[in-house]
Amino acid sequence: MDRVTAPNQVLPVPPADLPSTLGALRAAGHQYRTVKQELRDNLLARMGSGEDRFPGIVGYEDTVLPEVERALLAGHDMVLLGERGQGKTRLIRSLGALLDGWTPVVPGSVLNEHPMHPITPASRALVESAGDDLPIGWLHRSMRYGEKLATPDTSVGDLIGDVDPIRLAQGRTLGDPETIHFGLVPRTNRGIFAVNELPDLAERIQVALLNVLEERDIQVRGYQLRLPLDLLLVASANPEDYTNRGRIITPLKDRFGAEIRTHYPLDLGLELALIRQEADLVAVVPEHVLEVLARFARDVRESPSVDPRSGVSARFAIAAAETVAAAALRRSGLLAGASASASGGGAGSASRPEAPVARIGDTVSVTSTLRGKVEFESGEEGREIEVLAHLLRTATAETFRARLAGLDLSGFTAIVAEGGAVETGELVSSAELLRQVGTVPGLAKVLDRLGLGDAPSPEEAAAGIEFVLEGLHLTRRLGKDVTDSGRTVYGDRD
Repeated sequence: MDRVTAPNQVLPVPPADLPSTLGALRAAGHQYRTVKQELRDNLLARMGSGEDRFPGIVGYEDTVLPEVERALLAGHDMVLLGERGQGKTRLIRSLGALLDGWTPVVPGSVLNEHPMHPITPASRALVESAGDDLPIGWLHRSMRYGEKLATPDTSVGDLIGDVDPIRLAQGRTLGDPETIHFGLVPRTNRGIFAVNELPDLAERIQVALLNVLEERDIQVRGYQLRLPLDLLLVASANPEDYTNRGRIITPLKDRFGAEIRTHYPLDLGLELALIRQEADLVAVVPEHVLEVLARFARDVRESPSVDPRSGVSARFAIAAAETVAAAALRRSGLLAGASASASGGGAGSASRPEAPVARIGDTVSVTSTLRGKVEFESGEEGREIEVLAHLLRTATAETFRARLAGLDLSGFTAIVAEGGAVETGELVSSAELLRQVGTVPGLAKVLDRLGLGDAPSPEEAAAGIEFVLEGLHLTRRLGKDVTDSGRTVYGDRD
């Protein structure tokens, strides 16, 4: 992915009270600062005010973020090392919020040059000739961030620049900066540039970046162009590749001032917080179901059947929550259609519509839809869904014990003690499930433990009941059969 500005991005409009000429800028007391000075000053200001320095970053408060702050205060370029889905790109993009809201630029400069510190001959001549009457433009901080997803086919021209043959044909010499078509890095001058998956760059491209980091200049086709670029360079990489034995040249490693290791959420609470923040849920997903999915993601990461070098992205649990919510919404839609058909399509004759609330049975769908997000060890080929299904059952049992330990659940086992059964499934309505169960002693305490409140809706109560039934089965207190139609029948173990 190349990014300096997003497609169809609406450019912010500068406030009317900003200075419009270089003279007015000087009169306002504006002082030129480098990008790293700007980031340092604004970070310190946020620290002093108690403002959130990195909005939307979950789970790094005591580990990664202090290291990032030390790197920014030291003025170091940095590389974030971590497996996929650890929020490296999210963290890098959040750094742009520490830039000034607006910064002055020389109008028309592709390098975003500061009018008090022009770096190209053309801009220096323009500033010198116009003096204080020079009109200035203003650049919003959202336009001062660029990124590139490294791929083996990335060229020096993409990142650094190349000679423009048309300009050479017009009579300019190779030593003239005006003959250069600048790449992504120079065009992000006076901003933050990110290279995702840095080791995937070919070695010759890494050498080009080395020159940017070391000398803050660029080289194009053997011509060294002295341009004191002003930017913060941030990269991300997988630790496996970022070694002398991997695909990174040692001199480039040495030029990054800070090497910061990221990680997955350290505990279950942080995993849940991340799901709540990031998942776009189209239905209600009760807390106990979210907890099952969070434990599931953690169990998959720790499983010996999964390749630890690849990792299991935080997006796995987020996508799982969204899939489960979609399953609940699908049930709601299908039951509404079945109800309308049964009543002959009459507008006023349909029963109360089923609200979309996820149940534990909806989690089964994630084992097939999300297996592509997990890289398994070679010996597990063909057993991927079986492994995930086992880990999902384990996560469900763990949540059942954690949530309902110590409660008397004999009322639920009594339902099937006399040879009865409770049938549930993807297309069993909450009303039908509640009718089968009837009045259950201890149900109120169960629903309270599950966070469903004192007055749960029928759909929430059904979600709680189905979870208890599944938990009793997983702890060997109830039997379970799956019918040919896909319905689940809980009954006596005998």
